[in-house]
Amino acid sequence: MVGLSIVRRQTLPPWAEILLPVAAIFATLIIGALPIVLAGGNLFKAYSSLVYGALGTRFNLLETLVKASPLILTGLAVSFAFRARFWNIGAEGQLFAGAIAATAVGVYGTALPSWLVIPACIVSGFIAGGLWAVLPAFLKTKLKVDDVVTTLLLNYVMIHVMGFLLYGPMQAAGSSWPRSEPIMDAAHYPILLPRSRLHLGLVIAIVMVLAIWFINARTVFGYRSKCVGVNINAAHFSGVNTDMTILKTALISGGLAGLAGVGEVCAIHYHLLMDISPGYGYTGIVIAMLGNLHPVGVALSAFFFSCISIGSQTMSRMAGIPVYIEGVI
Repeated sequence: MVGLSIVRRQTLPPWAEILLPVAAIFATLIIGALPIVLAGGNLFKAYSSLVYGALGTRFNLLETLVKASPLILTGLAVSFAFRARFWNIGAEGQLFAGAIAATAVGVYGTALPSWLVIPACIVSGFIAGGLWAVLPAFLKTKLKVDDVVTTLLLNYVMIHVMGFLLYGPMQAAGSSWPRSEPIMDAAHYPILLPRSRLHLGLVIAIVMVLAIWFINARTVFGYRSKCVGVNINAAHFSGVNTDMTILKTALISGGLAGLAGVGEVCAIHYHLLMDISPGYGYTGIVIAMLGNLHPVGVALSAFFFSCISIGSQTMSRMAGIPVYIEGVI
């Protein structure tokens, strides 16, 4: 069904591709008004406080951008894979893989020069996430194993791998909690603006948006990836190495999700812990579809989701409604 929707969307006029996601957002807000009213909240006050909580002050806006960074990356990861009809439901596990790799560099890479630590965290996180995505892609191309099933189940495998590490060799000395030692200061992402948490991860996310747009629109690989997504049999008979295209797509897709994990370790938590992601990988699926699998659309969709997440906390305080309304929306 997802594949059919992609083909159908490609036949839509440009104005419809822009209008439909916007209409979906407005429809969501209209439907979301029902639980707000049922919870006894003032609808105007609720939505106005939602907007204020996300965008109303410098602090709120910057926190929204901080929240958007990993969402952009996981949304890009899913959209890039879906475009080639590799149904990557495993961005959550790939995020964890990237976080583990970045933590390993940040904790144990003390012999590295300080200027090399952050690049090493980024590269290792990208590679770890990419390799974790290549595994189900290999099973898909060589053994015809369903990639929806394998990518989804590998999320849980990675959760248990991380649990083994955090209750075992990577657990902080003297701690009874599943968390690693803090990463070294040289592994901390630089803060972009004073008196804020806005960090290098946002720049990386924006660069990745531009990079994926360029790959999709201006490279032979991007064209081959699109051909595989539209009709894999036609792509094969036209001379495209479809298996290699899917494997490369999976590597890049998983790497993007891995970068989201790197940012959570190197800019937010500064150590690895079990709940390092509140479901960014799964949210990336919805973000990718709302963004019409286009990199710019994904960035805007991620920003919208971040506004809902950050603004709902203010909405709960000012309008007196449960913060769980965010999940409903």
